[in-house]
Parts: sequence; structure tokens; C-alpha cells
Amino acid sequence: MRVGVHPDALAEWGETVPELGPSWLRPVMALLAMVWLAGGLYWMASGYWYGLAAVTALNFYIGKLLGGGLVDFARGTEKAAVDLKVLASVLEVLEKERFQGALLQELQAKLRTEGIAPSAAIRKLARVANFLESRRNMIFRILNRPLFYLAQVGFAAEKWRRRHGMAIRGWLAVVGEMEALSALSAYAYEHPAAVFAEFVEEAPYFDAESLAHPLLPEGRAVRNDLRLNGERRLVLISGPNMAGKSTFVRGVGINTVLAQCGATVQAKRLRLSPLAVGASICVLDSLQGGVSRFYAEIQRLKLISDLTRGPAPVLFLLDELLSGTNSHDRLTGTQFLVRALVAQGAVGLITTHDLALTEIAETISGAAENCHFEDQLLDGKLHFDYKLKPGVVRTSNALKLMQQIGLVVESLPQGS
Repeated sequence: MRVGVHPDALAEWGETVPELGPSWLRPVMALLAMVWLAGGLYWMASGYWYGLAAVTALNFYIGKLLGGGLVDFARGTEKAAVDLKVLASVLEVLEKERFQGALLQELQAKLRTEGIAPSAAIRKLARVANFLESRRNMIFRILNRPLFYLAQVGFAAEKWRRRHGMAIRGWLAVVGEMEALSALSAYAYEHPAAVFAEFVEEAPYFDAESLAHPLLPEGRAVRNDLRLNGERRLVLISGPNMAGKSTFVRGVGINTVLAQCGATVQAKRLRLSPLAVGASICVLDSLQGGVSRFYAEIQRLKLISDLTRGPAPVLFLLDELLSGTNSHDRLTGTQFLVRALVAQGAVGLITTHDLALTEIAETISGAAENCHFEDQLLDGKLHFDYKLKPGVVRTSNALKLMQQIGLVVESLPQGS
């Protein structure tokens, strides 16, 4: 569900209350507006117009004291009222619901501010916005200056913002958390076979049995086991294209996040310690930002490295690490990065097509292991079982895939 067009801008609108003029102007304007109305009635009854003309001139002069910001204020209020109207429909549902869970009851209690339900408060602003919109009517255009119409309605909007504006960010936070909880509960309802993870004190620790990617249909998902802990800190996964490396790494990351959100996970069993997930998957370059894919990747790796200084051990997930540079720099950079992450207590997975990187496992004194996915060529077609196996992959399929889609690729003769 999409609440509002710009949630941050909407919250800032509520928290920033402009001064529409000195406070003494407000009762003066109300009094002068009534005097102008009385002068108009007296003119129609007696034909004496001098008093009405004098009050009109005075009102025009005082109106100028507000400056030109009043129209911008009105436009901003109208736009915010439209966004808040969407928010109000969601809030009204949450206000009326009878929750049983302590967390949901706590979130519901946060909605009430100043003794009034948020949806009711927003309806009050909607009425003010309707009055602001009426200023475009020709009659109100004529009467605006002498009656201070826009200013009087603006004062009402300003009063609303002073009373409820600071609460908007809190309303959005509650709705956002409710939306997240609803999504997690919907996933649990739609996947009854999913289980809740078990948290352990040993850290770092990740032990999954029959783990699958949460977004794959049950009939297509292939399940694998994985264990990472203080002794087995790194798994280097090699394998050909389309064999399942990236999907497996994503599945590990998503299930870890789901587990720490209190949601169910796609596994027969999952035991883990609290982990900070740091991922470098599908990193893209930016023409607008002037950033190459390699530079974007090393920026992401710096964030993961900084994450190791946090309170929780890091689970790093690095897909096709440093593929944007030459083989020598890739191997050297990967070695230094992995050693640094492991030295900081992190655990994780690295996928690669470059078999030279699989030698890293031998340099980390028993804390790393090579695993792989593989393919088979049957009847001229590639087949994948998507099962994680120990050791380094011995097959490749890039040329086979190119030939399979019709690209002309000839095998080079021996010795070339």
C-alpha cells in the first residue's frame, strides 16, 4: 500500500510551521473584516460609502503586511491535505481494529495525539483545505482582500500544523511498521510449511537445513544446507552460468533478514545468531553519477567493511566479487578483503567464475571451504540440479550457452 506521494516531504511540512504574521494581526484582521461587512451593509442601506472605502483601503494595506508567502503556504497545505487524505483512510482502519498482540496494541496507542484520533484530525485539515480551494472562486477573489479570507483560513491551517504537525512523522512510522508486519504475516499465511528461526548465543553462527529462496514457488525451489560459524567462516562458491550461485546467495540473505524481523523462513530448520547482513549483489554503474561498476562495487565493499565495527557479527554476501578488473588485481584484492573481513569476525559467501579465486580457501588456515554448483549436458541441452556440492567446479558452460542460443562459436584447436 502506498501512503502519500512524498512521506518525508509530508513529515517536514508538518514540522515546519511558518509565521504568517505578527500574532496581534489576527484579532485585528477579524475585527476589520467585521467592520468591513458592517460598512457594506450600511452603504447599501444609506448610500454612504466613505466609511466603507476607508476600511477597504486600510484592509488592503494590512494585507500587504503578510507578504507574498501566503499563497505558497496555501498551495503547500492543499497538496499536503491530498496526501494526508490517503493516510487518513489507512489510519482509520488501524484505529478501529481490535488487536490482540501487545506490539500491535502498542503501535495503535501511538496514533492518538492531543486526545484525538489521527483520522479525525486529518478530516479537520481537509475542511480547511476545502476553504483554501474556494479562494479560486471569482466571488472569493473579489472579497479576499477586504475580508482577509485567505489569511483567516491560513491561520486555521497554521493552528492545525502547530497542534498536529509534529505527529505526522509518527503516524507514518506506525503505518510503515504495520505495513511491514502485515506483509510478513501474509507471507507466513501463504507458506504454512515455513518455520521460525531459532536464535543462539554462539556468534557468529548460521546453520540452515533445506534452505530455499523465499520467493521461489515450492514446486521449483531446490533446497540446500549451509553452515557458517567460528570455525567455518567462508564458503567460496564456484560454478557455471545459470547454475544457481546468485539465487543461493540471495536466499541466504533474505532468509537471514526475515528471521531477524521475526518472520518465518524457507527452511526445514534455521539456527543463527544476530547478524548484520552486508551484500554486494547486482551492483550497477551510474552514467548520471559518473561511477563505474567497479567503483560502485568497492564503495559497497567499504560499507561492508565499516559494518564489521558494529555490535553484531557481519554476514557478507559477495556475488562475482571484483569482476570489473583484471585477474591479478581481482585475486589480490579479494585475498586482502576476505582476510580482513574474517579477521574482524565476519562470516560469509563469495561466488565466482574465476577459478583462481578458489585458491583463497587454502590460505585462510582451515576457516574456508570451496563448494560449487554444476551443470550437465544431456542430449545437447544443459541441465542444472541447483544442488550445492563440496569442492571446486570442473565444468564451464559459457560457450555451450552461446551456441545454444544460436551464436556462432567454434572450439579453438588444441595448442592455440
